[in-house]
Amino acid sequence: MSTPPTPRVLPTDTRPAGGAPDDDSHDGGAFGWLRALGPRGRRAFGGAFGGYALDSYDYFTLPLSMVAIAAYYGLDSGQTGLLTTVTLVVSAIGGAIAGVVADRIGRVKALMITVVTYAVFTVACGFAPNYETLLVFRALQGLGFGGEWAVGAILVAEYATVKNRGRTLGAIQSAWAVGWALAVIVYTLVFQFLDEDIAWRVMFWTGALPALLVVYIRRNVHDAPEAAEEREKSTDKGSFTAIFKPGLLRTTLFAVLLSTGVQGGYYTLATWVPTYLKSERGLTVVGTGGYLTFLISGAFIGYLAGGYLTDILGRKRNITLFAFLSAASILAYTNIPDGANGLLLVLGFPLGFCMSAIFSGFGSFLSELYPAAVRGTGQGFTYNTGRAVGAVFPTMVGFLADSWGVGGALVFGAIGYALAVLALLGLPETRGKELL
Repeated sequence: MSTPPTPRVLPTDTRPAGGAPDDDSHDGGAFGWLRALGPRGRRAFGGAFGGYALDSYDYFTLPLSMVAIAAYYGLDSGQTGLLTTVTLVVSAIGGAIAGVVADRIGRVKALMITVVTYAVFTVACGFAPNYETLLVFRALQGLGFGGEWAVGAILVAEYATVKNRGRTLGAIQSAWAVGWALAVIVYTLVFQFLDEDIAWRVMFWTGALPALLVVYIRRNVHDAPEAAEEREKSTDKGSFTAIFKPGLLRTTLFAVLLSTGVQGGYYTLATWVPTYLKSERGLTVVGTGGYLTFLISGAFIGYLAGGYLTDILGRKRNITLFAFLSAASILAYTNIPDGANGLLLVLGFPLGFCMSAIFSGFGSFLSELYPAAVRGTGQGFTYNTGRAVGAVFPTMVGFLADSWGVGGALVFGAIGYALAVLALLGLPETRGKELL
């Protein structure tokens, strides 16, 4: 492995980290990485964290309401799985477009566009008069859902210091667990007090929350000046063709495969575990929420721990480690004997931990694979194309569930993690790389 390049010393007023020096003075304490961002970087972190948390909240309104929606419209497992698949497939288009927009007009403007888009169409889902309309609205929601993470991750990555980038982006990833937890809390309350026929609609209507975040972003968040200046110099900024040129073609193809594997495994679990708990384990709404609490707690800690490990072990080793552990966790979780619901509860924590920690290195890894001029385009395309192809996994589980049962079909998600490990063979290690 070649020695990582020595980071350049930047003038104080142009540092990507918002003016904070990239030295050991900011490494002390659990939140040294946050102090190292500087004032402007911390505001950017707040905007990206909030955007991703609410992105997660709006996404999970569907999986949590899926049983009620299926009953309301009289859907089979394949049709309910298609609701998730169409969201993820269209999110690939939204993510790719958002990446190009971020390279052309800036990270912050693109971030606001994505947040408004996913909020508007999540609310619209609650007014859907039939299955076909819900499918269309959910697809359009995917346009904003697909772009938010890539844009927000790049915005913060360009402020983060080299030695703290992994843990900083891991903290951004942890926002997904925060949004997921908020969705479970709201779900538990709404479905406890309202009839299911209206409760699922109310869940979607609460997706209007992100509109408040846009006001904060508009007033307080700005692109990292050094990276923005570098991006403006290039004639290739926001070019799809640039990421398929000989110098980047290999990177793009293997990054898509990596994203496909990890997200195929993840969305299989995120989509079908609530249904598995209710349909095959017979848990009530409150019981399902309790079990998901352990799963989500593990996810939150996993994101943070994975962020630290990706800085210590390197991007590729961190992904490899948690790919194996995630696959093992799926197999263990879906083979628990009937009646052993206590063990199901206990294993929910490591399952959430492993399947989330693998994502912690994605924000830094994908950002480091591309130069500033096409960083948004490259990250948006590879992450979201992988999401679209990985979206086939939940649909396959839906169709297999009728014959295998949901628990048996969930094992299909383990295949995704094997693909991720294979993809790493074609990608370089990027720990220590400067984002200029």
